[in-house]
Parts: sequence; C-alpha cells; structure tokens
Amino acid sequence: MTTEQSDPMYGAGVAGTVEEMVRANRANWDARTPVHVASEFYGVDGTRTAEDWFAPFEWADLGGLAGREVLHLQCHLGTETAAFAERGAAHTVGLDFSAASVAQARRLAAEAGREVEFVESDVHDAVRALGGRRFDVVYTGKGALCYLPDLAAWAQTVASLLRPGGTFYLVEFHPLLNALGPTPGPEGDRLVLRHDYLAGRGPIRSDSPHTYTDGPPVQGATTSYEWRHGLGEVVSAVVAAGLRVELVRETELLPWKRFEAMVPAGNGWWRLPESEPIVPLLFAVRAVKG
Repeated sequence: MTTEQSDPMYGAGVAGTVEEMVRANRANWDARTPVHVASEFYGVDGTRTAEDWFAPFEWADLGGLAGREVLHLQCHLGTETAAFAERGAAHTVGLDFSAASVAQARRLAAEAGREVEFVESDVHDAVRALGGRRFDVVYTGKGALCYLPDLAAWAQTVASLLRPGGTFYLVEFHPLLNALGPTPGPEGDRLVLRHDYLAGRGPIRSDSPHTYTDGPPVQGATTSYEWRHGLGEVVSAVVAAGLRVELVRETELLPWKRFEAMVPAGNGWWRLPESEPIVPLLFAVRAVKG
C-alpha cells in the first residue's frame, strides 16, 4: 500500500534505468518490512485479521473459493493472502519481490498453521518463478499498481497466469485518491488536487524514512519510485491482454484512515464525512480469461 503525501517530484532526481528503479523499490520494501511487522497498522500479533483488509463487495465479486487455486500478486506480508486460505481455497500462493517480506509472510503463515505458499519474484517474472503453473483466481491491489512501470506487460503476465475461465480481480486505490492531498486552510485541511491523476510525466521519486504505518523510521534504503496509472489505462491494459472485463466498481470506502477528516464507515473501514463530496477512493475490476 502507499499513502505517503510528500510533494510530487516528477522526474526530479530520477536517474538510471527502469530496472535500477525497480531494484531501489525492492530494497525500500525490504527496509520497510521490519517496521511493518512491528506496526499496529498491520496487527500481525493478532489484533487484526485477514478479513479486515477486504470490503464485503470483494467476496461477493469473487464468489466461492472452495476448490479453487488462488494467486495473490504483490502480497507483501501475506496479511490479505491468508484470507483466501481461510475461505477454503484448494491452494493459495502469495508472490512478492521483497525477500524480507516473503520471509516474514512464510513465518507468519507457519506460526498460524496456514497452508499458504509464498514465492519471491518480481511480478513480471511470475510465470517463470511459478514454473508455468496456472490459477483459477489471480488477485492483486491496494497499493500495488503504482510500483509497476509497464501495465501492458503486467496485464499480459496476469493473463498467462490464469487458466481458461479463470478470474482476475483487482482492487486498487483510485487514481483520484492518489491525486488528492490535504491543504491547510482557515477552516481546516481541505482536499485538493495536488498530484497527477494520469501517467505521462514519468515516475515520482520519494525519499522518506517514514511509511504509511506507525512505528520507527525506516533504516537503510529510503528511496522509492512510483508510476501513475489512470483508470482508463488500467482497464485498457486488461482488455488488451485478452481478458473480458465483467465489472468495474468504484467506491468511497477505504480500509484505513487515509485523511484526518475521515469517519468510520462500518466493518472497520472509513469514508469522508457527509459534509464532503462523495468521490471514488477505491476501485475494482473483475475480468475473465476466455
């Protein structure tokens, strides 16, 4: 997930190749991992459950998982991945490019007695890393796409990982959410457009010792790069990969309090108060491989 609200630096300080920027992101997530494991935000000590990270509509969209093989791309600590196993998936696999995250995900699953497999790999190398295996469900999102420089290649990878008739389900922070930022004013902070909605100006470089969770500063690699992707770009990439889009959903809900003004929405989720406009903060796409 990504929630940092530093001022955008489009192209500023960006040096090197895309591969070098991806390596910087991997090192950054390795450095974030111990902070996240210890945080109250993730609650891996049992204070939060896997179900906490899912909106009710996600389970309705996905349908029953019994007997189905599920792959969770860019899974980080596996906090969401665990829910698929708990809901009866025949086999659940989580994949992430951070060695530190995968090591912690394996430890947490083993301590909980969950039968979940975790694989270390960049998402674009997933087909090779998984030995050509295919899945009934491929799931990803909630802070994943911004770390992908090439959505066309990503969507082709997703299609290759699905069995015929398999379901791809993406639940991701809305590009509008990524474009909004709080600005101080006489009546308190107001949300205004501060960041790009669409791609086009290159990756955004961030150098911050803090992540979206509570806890101490990150030690070591603090530089990361993010790419903006508009909703049209995302859907078009999925369609171009040969998947049939069945559903596009937008919602005003978020699984955590992104902005100070947000109020509880039930089920541990949050929304902007009634005094604010209703705007999309999260979106979902369901597509099927023919």
